[in-house]
Parts: sequence; C-alpha cells; structure tokens
Amino acid sequence: MAKVDLNLIVIFDAIMREQSITIAAEQLAMTQPSVSKAVSRMRYAWRDPLFLKQGRGITPTPYAKKLWQEIADPLRQINSSISPPKFAPMTSSTQLRVALTDGISGLFWPKLRAIIEQRAHAIDLYAVPFQGNGELLLLNAEVDLVLDYFPTKHRHITVKHLYDNHFTCVMHPSHPLAEQDLSLGEFCHADHLLVSLSGDPSGAVDKCLMERGKQRRVAMTVNSFSSAIDLLQESNLICVMPFTVASKAIRKGQLVHKAVPISVPSPTISVAWHTRNQPSLALKWLINEIEQLVIHDSEIFTAPLLQVSPSTGSNLGNLCEINEQTPI
Repeated sequence: MAKVDLNLIVIFDAIMREQSITIAAEQLAMTQPSVSKAVSRMRYAWRDPLFLKQGRGITPTPYAKKLWQEIADPLRQINSSISPPKFAPMTSSTQLRVALTDGISGLFWPKLRAIIEQRAHAIDLYAVPFQGNGELLLLNAEVDLVLDYFPTKHRHITVKHLYDNHFTCVMHPSHPLAEQDLSLGEFCHADHLLVSLSGDPSGAVDKCLMERGKQRRVAMTVNSFSSAIDLLQESNLICVMPFTVASKAIRKGQLVHKAVPISVPSPTISVAWHTRNQPSLALKWLINEIEQLVIHDSEIFTAPLLQVSPSTGSNLGNLCEINEQTPI
C-alpha cells in the first residue's frame, strides 16, 4: 500500500470489531451506503475481498484478519493519544507545586490535606516559598500555581480572584488595649509586631501614618505569620495582619482583634497559573477545591469589617499602596 487513506483504516477497524457493516455505520455516525462504498475502495486498494457474506452477516477473509491484527495496537495508541486525557483524583498520580506564604498555607493546607485523604489519595501538594516572585516562578515553570496576592498582568499568566484580604489589629486577650476600641493615639504608642517576608522593618501602615505626620514603634519583626501568632500569645505586642490568618486563633479565644484606626487597603488574593497549563485537569481540580473552600468558609474569607468609633480616632483614608512585597 503505497498511499493509505486513514479514514478507510478507521472504517475497517469498526467493521472488524462489530462484524457488521450496519452496526459499524451506526457507530461511526455514517450511512450504510457510505460504509459499503468505503469497503469497495478498501477491496480495490488492498487487492482482497476482505469481507464475505455469511448468512445475514459477514466474515473476514484471512487477509483481513491478519491486517486487523497488525493495525489494532497502533490504532489504540493513536486513539489514546488524541482522546481527551482522563483524571481521577483517587488514582491519577500527580504532583502539584504551589507558591504561597505560610499564612496562606496555614489557611488552606490542612483543609486540602483532609480532602486529599478522603478522595484524592494520588495527589501530592508541594508548597514553594512565595516572596513576591510569583510571576518569575510561573514563567520559569518552577510552580504550577500561585496562591496569594498577584497583581501582575502578564499575557501568558491567568489570574483568578478568590477573596479580598481584610486587615485587622490582633493582640492577646490580656493586653491592656483588648477591652476597648483602639484609638489612633493608642495604636501609635503600642509596641507593634511586623510580619515582613523581606526583612523590611516598615510597611504599608507606616507609610499611611507618615503621610499624616504619625508614626508607630515596630518593636519586633518576624518573617512568618505562624511565628507572629505564637509570639502575640506570649507578649504585649499588637500586630496588623489579615483576618483570615488570625481567624483560627481568634475563634479559639487565643487572640482578640480590633479595628485598625487607619484605612489599610485590602489586597486581592488570587490563584494564578501559566497559560501553558491552561490549566491541566489536575490543576483545574485543585483550583476548584480551593474555590469551594473559600465559598464554604465564607465567614472567614468575608471578614467582619470592624468600624472605628468617631470618639476613638479618625480613619485616615485609603492612601497606602500595597505591592506583593509590602509588609503591613
């Protein structure tokens, strides 16, 4: 066969499997005359009758049987290659790398692990440190997903909003300021803990205060939110942090939170992935599970917006700019 019409191969395979031209036509969504015409072309091209009448059915010739045996495996391989890939969380072994801060991982990782243990045993999740380098990590294919603040608009990166990260002022329940509304003066004179992934000892709050001729004392910095939660429970420090990160300790009564007496912008937390993944079925599964967690735990992700009492201080306006490396 110098030149082969692949359509004839597909039709031939269907007839051999069904042992019926009529049923093969139905399976291929073709008319019976069209299939019969294709059989005539096969006979001419391959110099063999291929199918002989036997009662109401047909029987393949020895040549047809030999030919089908030779093309069966290649056809299955082709069908497997061009068929939509299948993904089963329980059985599809997949590793996914996600860039995120420890605050976000503490929020999502325990819940995602519970989901994996219940219905996605074959999925492995690897956390990659995030320090405002999400775009570079995605472009270099070092991670599959970024789950954090991601303002970049790159033509090869897709960004999907999850929730707005509202900030609150957190302290130990025994702190002298824990029983009252927090005034601007009290806020400025308190000893502050700053979570700074970059090591910068000033953040967006300091910028807002400086623009109004105010300042606070950053008495200590840490480079992780988990360290901040632990430290706040053992000190008289106060800390401005996302409500989502502090919510577990607040619910347990380990910390209390107060309205921040200045307006701090609420950065958008998103999932972002490179268009090369588009996303894969495994990545699509993970994104969907993350979105469902946000919907299910809406009381955490839609934080109570505590209001500043007019008698305790004035809201200074939403003047701070936050980027992915800005501490609070």
